[in-house]
Amino acid sequence: MKENIDLFIVGAGPAGMHAAIEARSHGLSVVVADDQPAPGGQIWRAVERRADQDIGGILGEDYQSGAQTVRAFRACGADYRPRTQVWQIEQGWHVYMTMEGPGREQRAGMVQAANVLLATGAQERPAPFPGWTLPGVMTVGAAQILLKTSGQIPDEPVWIAGSGPLVLVYIKQLLEAGGRVAGWLDTAPADSWRRGMPRLLSALGSWRELRKGYRWMRAIRAAGVPVHKGVTGLHAHGEGRLAEIEFQDGGGARQRVPAGLLLVHEGVVPSIHMSHALECGMEWRDDQRCFAPTVDEWGQSSQDGVFVAGDGAGIAGARAACLRGRLAGLGVAMRAGRISAAEAGEQAAPLRRELARELALRPLLDAMYPPRAGIARPSDDTIVCRCEELTAGDIRAAAALGRPGPNQIKSFTRAGMGPCQGRQCGYTIASILSEAQQRPVGEVGFYRIRPPLKPLTLGELASLDDEAGRT
Repeated sequence: MKENIDLFIVGAGPAGMHAAIEARSHGLSVVVADDQPAPGGQIWRAVERRADQDIGGILGEDYQSGAQTVRAFRACGADYRPRTQVWQIEQGWHVYMTMEGPGREQRAGMVQAANVLLATGAQERPAPFPGWTLPGVMTVGAAQILLKTSGQIPDEPVWIAGSGPLVLVYIKQLLEAGGRVAGWLDTAPADSWRRGMPRLLSALGSWRELRKGYRWMRAIRAAGVPVHKGVTGLHAHGEGRLAEIEFQDGGGARQRVPAGLLLVHEGVVPSIHMSHALECGMEWRDDQRCFAPTVDEWGQSSQDGVFVAGDGAGIAGARAACLRGRLAGLGVAMRAGRISAAEAGEQAAPLRRELARELALRPLLDAMYPPRAGIARPSDDTIVCRCEELTAGDIRAAAALGRPGPNQIKSFTRAGMGPCQGRQCGYTIASILSEAQQRPVGEVGFYRIRPPLKPLTLGELASLDDEAGRT
C-alpha cells in the first residue's frame, strides 16, 4: 500500500533522530528508514546495548550521551524502520526501499512524502596507496565499528596510519580496552600546527574539545606508542595478505617494518550519493577537500522539499549534527504550515548560536589535518577502483583520450560501475583528471549517480505492491 506522510528521513544517526523528534513535536507524520538494526548511526552505533557496559565507559561520555537521544527518539512517535535500504527517490517525493518482512524475507515498498530529509552522515575518505587492498589493511572506522558492536580488539599490536581526531580517539580507546599499538604513522603535514595557528583564536570557544584532544595526545605519549611524524610514501607488502609496511618518515628515511594489521584513516567526507542522485546543487569545499550539497539556513537543498542535515551537508561532528537535525525539523514544520516563520525563527535562534560555537573548531581541524597529498596523486600501479581492479595508470591512460570527465572515464574503463557505485573511487578519479587536465577538482566534478542506490534483487523489485503505482 502506498503511504502518504509529511516527512521521510533517511538515516537514524544524531541528525536523523533529532530531526524526527523535532518534527514529531509539531505533529508531523514521520517515517525514519535506517539500514542499521538499531538507531544511533556510526557515532552512537549499538549505544542502547553498550552504553551501560564497560565498553561504554571506554568509548567515552560523548558515546554514552547518545543513549538519551535514542530513548527520546524511540518515544517520539516516529515510524522507525530498521534494516531498511532506500534505493531510489523520485520527484513527488516517492521513496522506494527494501525492508525486512515478517519472515525475514526482503520486500520492497514505497512511501510518498511531502518532504525528505537526508541524514546519511559521512564516510571515510578513500585513501588509496600500493597494497591497500590486501587482507590485513582496513580503516580505523571499521575497527571502531568492531569495538562498538562487539567489543573486539586486535590480538596483535596494530599499525595505524593517518591523522585527525578519529585516529587520536581510537588509539586512546584501543589502549584502554587492552589493545596494543605497534606504531602510529602520522600523515599530517609537518607544519600542521603552523597551518592551524591563524585559526586558533576563533577555536578557543571550543576549549573543552581542544582540552579533550590534548588529553588524548597525552595518553598516547604516556602509553609509549611509537609515533612517526610527517609520514609519506606509504606501501603495504605481502603475498595474499599484509606482511610488511613501508614508509618514509619526516626526516626522509625510508623504513620497512613487519605488520599483520594496518588501520588507515585520512578524515571523512559527506555521503553525497543520494543528494547527488536527486540533482541537489553541489559545491566543492576546498577547506574539507570534498563536495557537499548547498543548503539554506534550514538545511533545505536546491530541490524544494529535500533537506540535508548532519555530516552529509558538510563535516562538522556529532553535536553539530544534532543541532542541524533540529533546525531541519523546524524547517519542515514551517514548510508544512505547522508553525509560522516568526515562530520558527524564534525557536531556531538559540540553536543557531550553539551551532556557531560548534562550527568554530572546524577551520582549525581542517587546516591541521588535510588528507595526505598522495591521495590525489597515486602511483600508476596503485589500484584506485577496487570493484573493477583498475589502477591509477589505467585511469591516466583513459584521461589522455581528449578531455574526458568522470562519466566518460566510467564509460571508457568501467570505473565506478561496481557495487560501491563510485563511493571508493569517485574522488580519486576526479583528482587524477584534475591533475591531468590542470583544472580544479570542483570543475571536474563527480560521477553521475544512477539508481538503484543500493544493491537490489529482481525478487525485491517484483515484490513492490501494485498499488504503489509502479511494478
